[in-house]
Amino acid sequence: MADRGEPPEGPGNPAGGGEDEYRSLVFDESFVRAARLREFSAQERMEDHAPAVRSLPTRRWRTGPRAAVVLILLITLAFGTAVFMGLSRPYQAPTARPAEPLRSTVIPLSPRGTVPGGAPATLLARSPAAHFETGAEGIDLPPVSRTDNFSETQVTAALTTVKDYLVASSLDPDVLTGVAVRPVEMLLDPDQTVQFERSMDRPQDDGQHAAAGWLVRFDPAKVALAAPDVKVRGTLDYREEGASTLQVTSDHTFTYTLRPVTTDPQRAGEASLFTVRRELTFRLDQEDLRLHRLEVRTSYVQAGPQACPADTTGALRPLLAGQQAELRGPAGTDPYATGRSAAALCGTLSFSSR
Repeated sequence: MADRGEPPEGPGNPAGGGEDEYRSLVFDESFVRAARLREFSAQERMEDHAPAVRSLPTRRWRTGPRAAVVLILLITLAFGTAVFMGLSRPYQAPTARPAEPLRSTVIPLSPRGTVPGGAPATLLARSPAAHFETGAEGIDLPPVSRTDNFSETQVTAALTTVKDYLVASSLDPDVLTGVAVRPVEMLLDPDQTVQFERSMDRPQDDGQHAAAGWLVRFDPAKVALAAPDVKVRGTLDYREEGASTLQVTSDHTFTYTLRPVTTDPQRAGEASLFTVRRELTFRLDQEDLRLHRLEVRTSYVQAGPQACPADTTGALRPLLAGQQAELRGPAGTDPYATGRSAAALCGTLSFSSR
């Protein structure tokens, strides 16, 4: 007879597949607390044939509010950090520096003798400009590389804007003959337009309002282009001028073939050469690069053949074929006069440039 403390099948009975398959499971306290099932009481099971267990409601109220509190704390921390950084290192918007007035010097070059004349092609073939490029092809861009604060694309944009200015102010036939000034003005920084317009309308030899400081222009009542092609040679260079500005310098020589405006067919057919050397300094900031414009800082111009006493503030006044300069020198200068110095500048055109 089996012991009352043993199961009917006897101790160690392997029936049922050996060792109890649930014996290895351990239900710790955290597992029990997390269980969502709870056994009904005897009274509850007797009523309405309720199942032995029921689902417990999920206690999300513990995690939901806690996550919200953490999120609010993170937002508050981020906002406080932003405010602190803004107060300790406030953002300073870049201030645009106004363009400075152009400073210009125009020097007429006087010939030693009579200005030679002839056919345009013959004159050019005998001159130092014989091997110059024609028109805009003579204004080459230098090799371009990035600077500390400007990309290669920005440097190229600056050089291209300067080239466009040189083409408009030195090669455009309408500008050369005094018909138009708009192609030049539209490339200027707006801060310089007032000075430019005064230089065109009321030119003055004061170092700031000479028309020849901005562009090449001839008196259309006296001078016409004998040939549309202009011979050009020169250089362009650039460098940074501070962290937000590029400076571009240009040095180009332009050779024009001119003829007089006259009803005499014999004189009208004879051309002569006129040479202008322009050394210009430009400044371009980020806004100028974006809007394709520039500021002309300095302009140093030598042009001839001209007479030394000639007034070139409004337009250049070439001596044409068969003409010669007066023997007297430039206008006198009074060192005792008060106010702005009105010293006259003049040079002699060498024979090789005739």
